[in-house]
Amino acid sequence: MNATNGKEKHANHSKGVNSEINKNTTKQSNPSAKNNVKRSKKKTGKKSKKIDTSDPFEEFELFDKSLQSKKSETSKEKAPIEEISRTVISLDTTPKPCPSRGVTGFVNSYMKYGQTDPPTIQVALLPAFSNGNFPEGEILEHAGEFNKFRISSEEKRAQERFNEDMYSKVRLASEVHREVRKYAQSFIKPGIKLFDMCEMLENKNRELIREKGKERGIGFPTGCSLNNVAAHYTPNSGDNTVLTKNDVMKIDFGTQIDGRIIDCAWTVTFDEKFDPLLEAVKSATNEGIKQAGIDVRVCDIGAAIQEVMESNEVEIDGKVYPIKCCRNLNGHSIMPYQIHSGKNVPIVKGRDSTKMEEGEFFAIETFGSTGRGFVIEDLECSHYMKNFDAPQMNLRSNRAKQLLQHINKTFGTLAFCRRWLDRPDGGSQHVNGYNGQQTMYLGALNQLCSAGIVQQYPPLCDIKGSYVAQYEHTILLRPTCKEVLSRGDDF
Repeated sequence: MNATNGKEKHANHSKGVNSEINKNTTKQSNPSAKNNVKRSKKKTGKKSKKIDTSDPFEEFELFDKSLQSKKSETSKEKAPIEEISRTVISLDTTPKPCPSRGVTGFVNSYMKYGQTDPPTIQVALLPAFSNGNFPEGEILEHAGEFNKFRISSEEKRAQERFNEDMYSKVRLASEVHREVRKYAQSFIKPGIKLFDMCEMLENKNRELIREKGKERGIGFPTGCSLNNVAAHYTPNSGDNTVLTKNDVMKIDFGTQIDGRIIDCAWTVTFDEKFDPLLEAVKSATNEGIKQAGIDVRVCDIGAAIQEVMESNEVEIDGKVYPIKCCRNLNGHSIMPYQIHSGKNVPIVKGRDSTKMEEGEFFAIETFGSTGRGFVIEDLECSHYMKNFDAPQMNLRSNRAKQLLQHINKTFGTLAFCRRWLDRPDGGSQHVNGYNGQQTMYLGALNQLCSAGIVQQYPPLCDIKGSYVAQYEHTILLRPTCKEVLSRGDDF
């Protein structure tokens, strides 16, 4: 997700995996091979351990043990369903290339962790992560000579040890993002309906992270902006848009645990003529990551990004276009449950001397365009988010009150979309079961927007006929180094 210059309300939410996911990973194992254990019918007399829901990792561990014991209690009526589910799981570990351009690696690389293909096991329960250690992101030194001491500082290492629990959670969210996007890369092909694509991706996101309302789940709606649309487009109900082989699509989605959001995006194309555009934007994003660091001024990062981006051009159908930065789109800082938390990371040269600080999270994202390099709001709105500092107001409309209550309990200050409100679960099965669907809510939603409680984020578009590409990663400025949390072997 990205932030636009000027008005903070138009923050563009535009979103990256482990450059090198730990090579010392436990060998792949078959999670179902150890489940043929019969439970003793005798009561042990031991008290059952109470789950502390404040620690999701303890809960994951206990849930894993309960899965082993409940296997033997599975009723005969459920057996046929299990057989059917087994038939769709591939045992073929042959590396599968991605059918689209813009990424590298293989779409089933997650199988090295003991994951199925397609992925069906909650990431926290994968055999490779049974010790609770999730893959570390790409580790880079902070930019600037003044930061050289950090990488070997014992004092800074001690500071990091106090944050290991938080690091573990954001690494889990990052690994979920990697596996979900690998899954998405396997089925995103010309002819797919964008509504179906988003539902498939988001349902897998909920499954692999084990969605639990605001505690863990989807970070924000899946953006699938096409061609000249840079950001903030996801199909509303009734939108039958279909992906074609000539489209340039930005896939931007997030995961979150305890409100810590992993914001990461890449661009999908099927025609090699767009390769120079994608490579320019990918290189610009990587340059932004390289230049980031504690006490670095964001204007210096923007200048470096612009220099890389605008040194490129692309030839499309016989015409050469200079690649321009979308100058009113930015990266942004991220705080718990606040996707845009105040600091912007420009992608052009400017005068903002704000400095990055130790412990901060940033989404480093860049947008390259063959058009004007300037976006405006256009088209039907699908993205909404409750303002982090929304005012307390007495709403006259009962419908508006009911909708706000639903937003508060289901999303809080996390972004949501109309498509989620239309679902039977209203956006969260954990919170609402299958009784959460909102109906005839547009008037109430508009009232909440007019009152300043909810902010709408319409699609952001360059001129028609132009093409915009995007790449994005989430980074953490640790005391000793910067960690590119969302980095993977795909981009």
